[in-house]
Parts: sequence; C-alpha cells; structure tokens
Amino acid sequence: MDKISNKSLAIIFSLIIILIAAIILSFHLGRYPVPPKELMGILLSRITPIEVFWTERMETVLFNIRLPRVILACLVGCCISTAGAAYQGIFQNPMSSPDILGASQGAAFGAALAIFNGLGSSLTTLSAFFFSLLTVALVYFMASRAKGSKVLGLILSGVMVSSLFSAGTSFIKLVADPTDQLPAITFWLMGSLSGANIKDIKFALLPMSLGMSILYLLRWQINVLTMGDDEARTMGVNAKAVRLLVIISSTLITATSVSVSGMIGWVGLVIPHLSRWLIGNNYKYLLPATMLTGAIFLLIVDNVSRNLLITEIPLGILTAFIGAPFFIYLITREEVKY
Repeated sequence: MDKISNKSLAIIFSLIIILIAAIILSFHLGRYPVPPKELMGILLSRITPIEVFWTERMETVLFNIRLPRVILACLVGCCISTAGAAYQGIFQNPMSSPDILGASQGAAFGAALAIFNGLGSSLTTLSAFFFSLLTVALVYFMASRAKGSKVLGLILSGVMVSSLFSAGTSFIKLVADPTDQLPAITFWLMGSLSGANIKDIKFALLPMSLGMSILYLLRWQINVLTMGDDEARTMGVNAKAVRLLVIISSTLITATSVSVSGMIGWVGLVIPHLSRWLIGNNYKYLLPATMLTGAIFLLIVDNVSRNLLITEIPLGILTAFIGAPFFIYLITREEVKY
C-alpha cells in the first residue's frame, strides 16, 4: 500500500472518530441536558443489564427526540454531500450541486402544495418526494430532446424547470393563509430537523441506502468520467449509461433528503470541495470522506441550530452563513478541481 493510500485511510479513520464523538456530544446537548454519566448508563443499558440511576425523562428525551434527529442529520448530510460530489464529477463542473436538476425546487413545490391543502407531515414528505422525482423526470425528458451537447441541455433544462416550480411555490405562498399556512411553508423551505421521528427514518432509509450504495459502487467509473467522455470510452466505460445511473441515484438521495428535512443549501456544494481539500480527487477515497464529512457538518450545524438561541434557527440559514464564506475561502486559497 503506497503512502497516499495510507494517508487517505488515516483521514477516513479520523473522520469516523470525529463522527462518533459528534454523535455522543449531540446526545448530550439540548434544552434538557443529559449528563455524560447518565448518557453512558442509558446507552449501556441497551446492551447489558445495569441498575437504573437516571430519570425516565432522560431516557425518553434520548431515544424519542435526540436519537431520530441525530440519525436523520447524519443521513441527510451524508446524502446531500455525496450527491454533490457525484454531480461535480460527472458534469466536470465544480459548481454543480444536488439541486442542479431541480430536485430541491420540485420538493419545495410539493411540500408547499401539501401544506396549503392541509395535509399532515407524512403526506407532506411524500408529496415533496413525488414532485422532486417528477421535476427531474421532466428535466431529463426535455434534455433528451435538446439539440447539441446533452450535458449542457440537461443543466439548462434543470434551470428552466427549477424556475417553473419556484414560481409555483411563490404563487402558493402568495395565496396561502398568512397566519397559519404561510409560516409553515416558509419554515419548511428554510430546512429543519425539528420534527424528525422514527417514521421519517424508516421512509428515508431504503431509498438513501440504495442510492448511496450504487454511487459507492460506481466510484471507479466516476473517476474515469472526470477525465472526459472520450477517455472513458477508450477505457471501456459506457459514459452515457454511467452518467444516467449516477443522476438517478443522486436524485433519489437528494429527493429523499429534501423531503424529510426541507431545503438545506450549500452542503452539497461546499462539503465535496472540503473533502477534496482533505483527501484529494480520487473518488475511491473522496466518496467515503465526503459521506463522513457531510454527516459531521450537518450534525454540528443542527446542534448549533437547536442550542444557540431560545428559538430554533432553521438549518438553511446557518448553512448559508457558514457555507458561503467557507466556499469563498476555498476558491481563493487554491485552484478548485473536481
């Protein structure tokens, strides 16, 4: 094993340790703090019989409120970041992000429509998921009929369809009840994990696992695609088929993430660049590093969101405050590569 491989594996191992530490810290932090001794006792009690020295309320807070939220923060951060890394690789564009094909705008429209019609949280999630997939299907259909470069056609179709669904969301906000529906729609659009529950995790786990597994298996082909379609063809890689599979998988995990968390910007754009800065451009190591970094980042942001002020701060606001300056630092520090 060469020196680069050893260094990359050491970074990935370090990220795993940081993620575990962030998860334990997240269990501890909150309006109702669970002291470290009680926290360890509650967790150990699920593995081995132990005398109870904590309150029932601590156990309820830990398993019914914080555990679903921590799991969902890790899943969403991991998925959005990985989708961003995959899009940047196959489009050979460092500014590509998970919402480039309109998945986020479609989900926003679906959620706004569901809230406007008074549907519950489960149906809002399903509606966001359905319209997110519908948006990308429309984009792909339009791009298939575009003349010239297919990649450029895909990106331009994404911009057009995103604008259309964004206009639809604005119209729903315009006619929504300003005392009830409009605040709910606005809060959903800014992204939050405050309503995270086991039902959301069950809904998200299968599509997220499927999409992430496919992307991880395609890491070698994504590596080849970053060199261009001609080079990929000479190396025996079917560029069109791999690109389509990557788009479907990335869209699946993006749509699922947005449907359970709302719109959380910047993560899919910034985290892949941060991961490249840490570990390089080889997708063999870049994808696992991006998954871990994305999970750590969103977990930390969620902790800030629920602990900084008395009122919870929407995640989209915090990721914008952190992501924009950090991205400026990254692109001015050195040449951005994908």
